[in-house]
Amino acid sequence: MKPAAEGFVVAAVALAADQAFKNVMLYGLHFKDLGPAAHIDLTPFLELIMVWNRGVSYGLFQAESLTGTIVLTVISLVAVAALSWWLKGADRRLLALGLGLVVGGALGNVIDRLIYGAVADFFRFYAFGRDWYVFNVADAAITVGVIALLLDAFVRPESKTSDREPAIRK
Repeated sequence: MKPAAEGFVVAAVALAADQAFKNVMLYGLHFKDLGPAAHIDLTPFLELIMVWNRGVSYGLFQAESLTGTIVLTVISLVAVAALSWWLKGADRRLLALGLGLVVGGALGNVIDRLIYGAVADFFRFYAFGRDWYVFNVADAAITVGVIALLLDAFVRPESKTSDREPAIRK
């Protein structure tokens, strides 16, 4: 299978995993009905809770109106289209994996915005007096995807220093 095709499979798997987990949390465990009171302690530093995020990652750019939600959704869909176009031509496995994870994660969060007007987040890490942001499977896929894209940028053959040295002209 070509890297681009693998990337689209990864996008589909990331999207399916995100939506499956959200459905279990919202409807199987009824977190949607329990709201902020719902929480399940998994470890001394990780719990499952219910948070509706009306912004983007880390709660930035909160959309307090329907217009804001539409703007975030359109921006996300434009990003997905651009990244999918890039993925279509991907010829390296790490690049395709990274793009697929970002595309699948972004689509998972777009679906939430379209259905609920906000993104359902559940994972909360906390330790040593610090409380990190609450996230979901889609956010994790996007984060790992961006890391893969950065790694690809640094390890691909054309990024080596010798390839960037100017040719000496006579």
